[in-house]
Amino acid sequence: MSAVLERDAQTRGEERRAMGVASGAHALHDGYTDLIYVMLPIWQAEFGLSYAAIGLLRGVFAGTMAGFQIPAGRLSERLGTPLVLAAGTALAGLGYCLAPFVGSYAALIAILVVAGLGASTQHPLASALVARAFAGRRSLSALGTYNFAGDLGKMALPAAASLLVVVMPWRPSLAILGALGLLAALAILALTPRYAPETAVPSEKKVDAAIGKPTGGFPVLLSIGVIDSATRMGFLTFLPFLLTAKGASLPTVGLALTLVFVGGAAGKLVCAWIGARIGVVATVWLTEGFTALGILALLPLPLEFGLALLPLIGVALNGTSSVLYGSVPLMVAPEKRTRAFSVFYTGTIGSGAIAPIFYGLIGDAVGVPLALTVVAALVLATLPLVLLIWRQVAAA
Repeated sequence: MSAVLERDAQTRGEERRAMGVASGAHALHDGYTDLIYVMLPIWQAEFGLSYAAIGLLRGVFAGTMAGFQIPAGRLSERLGTPLVLAAGTALAGLGYCLAPFVGSYAALIAILVVAGLGASTQHPLASALVARAFAGRRSLSALGTYNFAGDLGKMALPAAASLLVVVMPWRPSLAILGALGLLAALAILALTPRYAPETAVPSEKKVDAAIGKPTGGFPVLLSIGVIDSATRMGFLTFLPFLLTAKGASLPTVGLALTLVFVGGAAGKLVCAWIGARIGVVATVWLTEGFTALGILALLPLPLEFGLALLPLIGVALNGTSSVLYGSVPLMVAPEKRTRAFSVFYTGTIGSGAIAPIFYGLIGDAVGVPLALTVVAALVLATLPLVLLIWRQVAAA
């Protein structure tokens, strides 16, 4: 009996450490990602940049982060999650620590490439770590908590940067924030649980060579994630213009985006909890259906009523992602989780990067209201798709 209790206590301790490491890494890395938005006006004034050059800065970081997630997942299979996640976190922090030495636009691009390389490790490795610690359907709610932590970082680090640049120049401000990554890397290396590699379970079913589970489920889940990510970015791209047309001032637009983000942070936590109880299919139908209806309802509403609706749209808009990320472990063999997460995040982040361009062309052709109608219509394509995987998620 005492041996059983000891093993249970050890398991709970590993779960807490895994969740703490993964959530802390997510908060820090997502904070680094959105920190760029605070710095863009400063860099524009410092280096005399055009809007195209500013857009390239964000694109370089996001593109590097998305493009190297699959290699990061493969590297972790060889070297282990603790070492690769710690090294990536240190590299992301080092990118910002190099800020005091930036003297040109080219050098700025270079440090964002360095930071993006480091940031590419977090999503696939930390997600797989949580899925490894919390087995079965418990991983759905656990991954929701992990996703929620990322939103906390998105609010905390940009806010910290905004305060620091008030009292000191931007270069030492970024160096201070970059040093957090170096300290966090040491904590990750020390605290991350060391799990033995999971071995494949023989199966008579045909498996997907890239993922290691019965074919069909994971590609469909990825397709849903791609559409969901594109919807989120498309909506956020057009929202400021829609509100401005309704008479919103710049501070009101900022408030509106904050309302969406706060609702989104809550949605990641709440929808994961709902998904663990009513199932993935029902939750996706609920969140994606409400997203489409919310966007369509927003179009004719006066500004004041539209602002009141935005937090609810944010809950549905971001809540789906927690359910989808939490379903990845249900679709793949345990020994392929890290690789599956790297593929999934590459697809969804890549979709989010491309979607504003695609929807922007539609907006130029037909205007903002009709473009948002297209966004709302496209998200409904996820509803029949999720029915294709309901047997697999129900049996998991």
